[in-house]
Amino acid sequence: MHERELRAFVAIAEIGRMDLAAKKLGYSQPAISYQIVCLERSLGIKLFTRSSGGTTLTREGHTILPSARATLMLIDNIKRECVELGRTPLAAMSP
Repeated sequence: MHERELRAFVAIAEIGRMDLAAKKLGYSQPAISYQIVCLERSLGIKLFTRSSGGTTLTREGHTILPSARATLMLIDNIKRECVELGRTPLAAMSP
């Protein structure tokens, strides 16, 4: 499980469409779809029901969404603390 997968999951859950979530995150639609496939494999659950009209969270997706948001909040707090300490997190320096 990776931060980018959780960010993709939360963005899709909030927006309801993979293409628009991809645009928001600066990914292509196939790239964000791949992030979700990887996350679903890692967790062993299906997170979304996909249709031509967009995506809908499954029961399991609804269940883990608050934890995913909380995890991202903690990651953002750690990055912010590093910046405040005068350090740039290595992930932020990668292209």
